[in-house]
Amino acid sequence: MSISNRIKNITVDGNDGWDVFNKARKMISQGEKIIELSIGEHDIRTDRAIIDAMHKSALEGNTGYAEMQGIYKLRALIADLNEKKTGVITKPENVIITPGGQAGLFASHMALCNEGDKALYLDPYYATYPGTIRSVGAKDLPIKTLAENNFQPTFKEIDREANDAKSLLINSPNNPTGAVYTKKTINEISEAVMKHDLWLISDEVYDCQIWKGEHISPRSIEEIKDKTLVIGSMSKSHAMTGFRCGWVIGPEDIVKHMVNLATSTTYGVPGFIQEAAYFALLQGTASTARVSEPFFRRYKLATKIFKHSNVLKLVPSSGTMYLMVDVRQTGLSGTMFANLLLETQKIAVMPGESFGESAAGHLRIAMTVSDNEFEKSLIDICSFANNL
Repeated sequence: MSISNRIKNITVDGNDGWDVFNKARKMISQGEKIIELSIGEHDIRTDRAIIDAMHKSALEGNTGYAEMQGIYKLRALIADLNEKKTGVITKPENVIITPGGQAGLFASHMALCNEGDKALYLDPYYATYPGTIRSVGAKDLPIKTLAENNFQPTFKEIDREANDAKSLLINSPNNPTGAVYTKKTINEISEAVMKHDLWLISDEVYDCQIWKGEHISPRSIEEIKDKTLVIGSMSKSHAMTGFRCGWVIGPEDIVKHMVNLATSTTYGVPGFIQEAAYFALLQGTASTARVSEPFFRRYKLATKIFKHSNVLKLVPSSGTMYLMVDVRQTGLSGTMFANLLLETQKIAVMPGESFGESAAGHLRIAMTVSDNEFEKSLIDICSFANNL
């Protein structure tokens, strides 16, 4: 008896891009001291006031089944925030609360793509994108962007691959590159969406982590607002990764179908977690600024360190909690460099190959340890590269 092709094909050859990370976690479990610069997990914990709000809600008995679409006041708040940002009328009925942004990505592709449909996404990409698309039975098709164009996608690159495609997934600010898409880029994406009658899925979970330029949601573009689904999350903006609270914003009829999907899969998000998210969002931009500030500070620190390296090149970034570093002058692939670094220096980073062909020969370094440890780790990485 065999298992389904759909689940067997989620990864290609059983490789999901997380090999170095998994190897590091195994070494840690065996008692080795590893500096983890691999995963997007904040070194600061969730604000105590948010935890207290969750605790209070649970103690008051909010531990039963929550409304499947999400509690009304949280959806209303998210809708109001998005309307102010995009200028598009947004109602609570346009919002569904999901168990994190990842569940929102899955639900969006499940809602838009039939089995066998072509689903596009931009390369470099977050490591789960191809598997998410394959898991709904669609055909994943990456669109390569160029480092020399700061990984900004162009109309020509999308247009070349978009014939007969059903959807396009974008991510700005981008994980892993830190690219923030410009107004010109968003307009070119919109042009391609209109020409090829695509659904656009916009992953905006890093929209609070920007230090150059501004975040522009494609939902603010009049011509494609009704063809766009926006993915949001509390994970990165409020250091609430383990809470698993995200959302999808889109046309009301699509959201209704997503509620049916939730009824058959996740059965919603716990009410006390949604109350914590509601409390956190009410704190405004001061709260998100406290979470994002250390990453900007560490990015500036990194620029000073890599300026003195003749071997490693820091890719300019405009946001997120990661660095992209070009290691090609060492003669090693990103995967080879990351594995050697882990084995000899006990520092875990993600190889660029985990994020697509466009990121090959690079590393993604998470800025998620204290400033002192981060500075020492980057100096050690540069020394390691120089001694290869």
